Amino acid sequence: MLSKCAQNTLEYLDISDNHGIMGSVPENIGQMSKLEFIDFGGNSLEGVISEIHFSKLFQLYYLDLSSNSLVLNFSFDWVPPFQLYTIALRSCKMGPSFPKWLQTQKSVFYLDISDNGITDTIPSWLWDMSLLSMDLSQNQIRGTLGNLRSELPPNKLNVSWNQFEGPIPSTLLEVPFLDLSNNKFSVAAASFLCTTKDSNLSFLDISSNHIFRELPDCWIHFKKLVFLDLSNNSLSGKIPTTMGYLFSIETLRLNNNGFVGELPSQLKNCRNLILFDLAENKLSGSITEWLGASLRNLTILILQSNHFYGSIPPQLCHLTRIQLLDLSMNNISGTIPKCLNSFSTLTQKGSSSQTIQHSFLIDLRGRFLEGYDDEASLTWKGFKAKFKSNLGLLKSIDLSSNKLIGEISSEITYLFGLISLNLSRNQLTGQIPSRIGNLHELESLDLSRNLINGRIPTSLSRIANLGKLDLSKNNLFGKIPIGTQLQSFDYAYGGNPLLCGAPLPRTCPEELKGPGQSVLVNQDGQDGLITQGYYISLGLGFAVGFWGVCGTLLLNRSCRYTYFNFLTFLNDWLHVKAAIISQRMLTHKW
Repeated sequence: MLSKCAQNTLEYLDISDNHGIMGSVPENIGQMSKLEFIDFGGNSLEGVISEIHFSKLFQLYYLDLSSNSLVLNFSFDWVPPFQLYTIALRSCKMGPSFPKWLQTQKSVFYLDISDNGITDTIPSWLWDMSLLSMDLSQNQIRGTLGNLRSELPPNKLNVSWNQFEGPIPSTLLEVPFLDLSNNKFSVAAASFLCTTKDSNLSFLDISSNHIFRELPDCWIHFKKLVFLDLSNNSLSGKIPTTMGYLFSIETLRLNNNGFVGELPSQLKNCRNLILFDLAENKLSGSITEWLGASLRNLTILILQSNHFYGSIPPQLCHLTRIQLLDLSMNNISGTIPKCLNSFSTLTQKGSSSQTIQHSFLIDLRGRFLEGYDDEASLTWKGFKAKFKSNLGLLKSIDLSSNKLIGEISSEITYLFGLISLNLSRNQLTGQIPSRIGNLHELESLDLSRNLINGRIPTSLSRIANLGKLDLSKNNLFGKIPIGTQLQSFDYAYGGNPLLCGAPLPRTCPEELKGPGQSVLVNQDGQDGLITQGYYISLGLGFAVGFWGVCGTLLLNRSCRYTYFNFLTFLNDWLHVKAAIISQRMLTHKW
């Protein structure tokens, strides 16, 4: 309970981000008539907030109850005693209708009523509010978006994860930070993107909607864009060449659409690109050299599930900052470049940050610093997974499902920070690099469905964090090394008939051999000595016997003459003997 002294004098109350604070909000907080600032965000508060909690808060201008388990229960016609500048009620429950008391707040600049359980349509009065930032995301708001009618557009508008449909008003393109993702907007891309010139947009996310047809070639008007996400739509045609005018772009996501053709070379002008995702399209052509030569800031490059062909250009090794490279499920041929140790970020263990963060200035209604965290989807331990809060920790190379040949480059063993390596479903030959155990950070290794031979390196047993291993369907032989958790991957060794030892049911010959014994076994219907010494002695015996005779004949003339005279004599003797026997047989018959 708050003391009477506090009730009469307290102006500023901030207990935010103390997740250990639980229980309900006391009703007598509504008696603190001097209170101007309340921030209870980021706690474990619960219970009901009613009109009593605000009954005498005449001077309150800042209210933050976000990220709690609070229920806001006000009468339909309640008129608050205050005029708020900031309203932050994220994750509070006050639906299903829009709270009408918001209409009484004429001075609001910042409004966050995301994840409030609202299933209503947007009331017209909401567009009349002169807001700097409005967040309505993660509700079930339906209907269409209206046109902004305030004199100045907000700096930030987030209506993602709702049920909006219909057209996208072109007036929204004046909002610098615009998130319309995960709705049901169904509109041709050209019908709203090319209706403005010199847009203020810095952040545009219209992913996971029903945007269709070709992208218009008008991106010269969006030079301020830092973030553009058009993924998970029904876009088609070629990638517009004017996207090369996105000089400020840092994140470009065009994945999961129907784009065709080659990558336009004009994209090499986007030198600030950090994340470039083109996965799951129908793009073709070779992996262009300028990706590595010009886009030196790339940290994440995803070209998975397209029709790219040709070899991996060595210029790709110029991407020293790369930490996630996914070229899987294409038609790429040739060998793995031997310069992979140039990926300096992948050679370092750990990461300086859990997330990949971006920040940029919005200069519309004053100067404001905005930001966002990148996210990416990839195949992780056999399943499609999305990474955001821990994307900065992920270091991965995926070249699987292509037509790569040759040996696994030993330079891969210098990528000490690598978390995931997938080279499966290619035509790789040779042996697993003996120093594969240097990759102590590896959690997932997939080399399955190749033509790899030789023994499994014993160094592999030193990787303590390995949670997924697949070496199946190769030509590996010998005993599986013992150590760490290699014996727990019983599925990882199938399709290698000459592998033996735990966890396989095939016992290795050296385990059957007793002291001083050579063991003959019948395996797969074939008899033979199985010891390695047998094959070594067999080879040495043949070499000594062959060169002992032939070498003497070649180097010693007298021996050579004697040997061939003996062969001539033996031949004549056999001929005479055969003639005598033949004559006797004829005489006897007669």
